[in-house]
Amino acid sequence: MLLSAMLGGCTLAPSAGEKEARTRLAQAGDTLRPAAQRPLLPELRSDSPLAEYVRFAVLNHPQVLGAYHDWRASVSRIAPTRALPDPQFTFEADVTSTLMTFMPGLMFDIMTPGKRRAMGREMTAASDVEYRAFVAVALRTAAEARKAWIDLAYVDEAIRLREASIGSLEQSLEIASADYTTGRGMGTLANQVSIQNNTAKVRTDLATLSDRRTAVRVRFKSALGLTPADPDPAWPLAALVPSVVAGEDELWRRASAANPELARMRAMVEMAIASIEVARKARTPDFTVGGMADLKADPLMVRPTATVTLPIWREKIAANIAAAEARRDASAARVTAELINLSAELAQMLYMVREADRMIAYIDETALPNFEQAIATIEAGYQSGMTSPSMIPETQLMALDMRLERVAAMREREIAATELLLLTASATPDEVPVVAESTLSQR
Repeated sequence: MLLSAMLGGCTLAPSAGEKEARTRLAQAGDTLRPAAQRPLLPELRSDSPLAEYVRFAVLNHPQVLGAYHDWRASVSRIAPTRALPDPQFTFEADVTSTLMTFMPGLMFDIMTPGKRRAMGREMTAASDVEYRAFVAVALRTAAEARKAWIDLAYVDEAIRLREASIGSLEQSLEIASADYTTGRGMGTLANQVSIQNNTAKVRTDLATLSDRRTAVRVRFKSALGLTPADPDPAWPLAALVPSVVAGEDELWRRASAANPELARMRAMVEMAIASIEVARKARTPDFTVGGMADLKADPLMVRPTATVTLPIWREKIAANIAAAEARRDASAARVTAELINLSAELAQMLYMVREADRMIAYIDETALPNFEQAIATIEAGYQSGMTSPSMIPETQLMALDMRLERVAAMREREIAATELLLLTASATPDEVPVVAESTLSQR
């Protein structure tokens, strides 16, 4: 009866927090590792949307898998933490010239259910910290894939514009050479030298952009979780378009409620609070009970044994409680500091988006229409013999340079928008692998 009573207290039912942690883990595992196998990855094509590339990265990148397994390990540690220590087999014998007694036995360390529940809650809180870290890694991976996609789209468009610039410069050089040969105009030799210098500079820029595209493709491949030995993915062919950015108040509401780093720090506060309860439970004594039987004795002799810890060192217990409370206060202070940093970073990224928006609006609404009007005026003047034809490609070249500035401003805008999306993104376990379709692929 005594043994039955002891064993009845060996197991504790999983808490609601532990059940929730296991449900979360199962949801993420069904997508990241269905049936303990690699997930089915999206088939990438050059016309695949950004969401498909980001989904591929989150499902395929090893750092996401590493964070998932860290989280899985922390959830698996909850059950052993709330369980009793393993029983111990003991042996005792008295020997003089012969074996006098032979006493095997079994010992059980008994820890009160309240203490084990507190330890289980602490480990559950620790698993929530790992879960938040997993979400943060998955979102950062999605953001890096999005940034690499943006850089690749920018470089492709910049190369196209630079190639068009060379065409305009070559047309200008032909016109200037014809003027110089026929003796029309003044300073045409200087014009030829200037155009040749500009052409050489643009060709240098084009070569630099080609090298940059090679580097960006390597980075893009890495962001997808592909090794150098893996085949190259289908390189995306897409133009940069502005993504939707919410208002300042809405962004702050999302960030303060769902920022992944902030959520991790809040989970650390909960873990510190749980550790305080564990430290307070140290006042409760632990027990060891068991028994040994002398197999040589007749009649059989049984020796019951029991021990109890004496938590009399109050100073040590108080110090452990104070340390746990200090960790709680430190974690709470870090949450406040992260909120302050978050507000500053949010304001900076929002400023960069608005600055780029103003530049793009100026180019679209003022600069490019003025260049188009100027080109139309020059063409009309050339037909009437009032302007030189060399002014047409020169003006077209200036328009192309302005378009290049627009692409650069769009790149800066989308990089800042990605940071804003990362600051305000959140995802449940089943949403993490498809976060591209919910937040980081907003178009």
